[in-house]
Amino acid sequence: MLPTLSPGDWLLVRVGGRVRPGDVVVAHRPDRRELRLVKRITHRDPEGWWLEGDNPAASHDSWTFGPVPDELIVGRVLLRYRPLPPSTVSRRRAR
Repeated sequence: MLPTLSPGDWLLVRVGGRVRPGDVVVAHRPDRRELRLVKRITHRDPEGWWLEGDNPAASHDSWTFGPVPDELIVGRVLLRYRPLPPSTVSRRRAR
C-alpha cells in the first residue's frame, strides 16, 4: 500500500460497519483465507468488492484473486499511526 502506508505503520480499524469505494479496508484474501490484507476498495461488482493496492506494480489484489465477498471484509481503516520509538517512552513507574 505504499505510498499510503509504510512498513511499521499501525492501523486503527473499525470492525464491521459500512464500507464504500475509496475506503482502505482489512480483508481476508479469498483464495487464502488465513491471510489478511490491507487494500483500497475501488468498486463493487455483483460478486463482491474489488480491492486494489495503491502501488499496482507490486500489489497482489483483486486483479490476482478476484472480487472479495462481504463476509471477508474485516473492517475499514480509520487512521494510521506510528508508535513512539522506545527511546522516547518514559520508563518511570507510576506511584
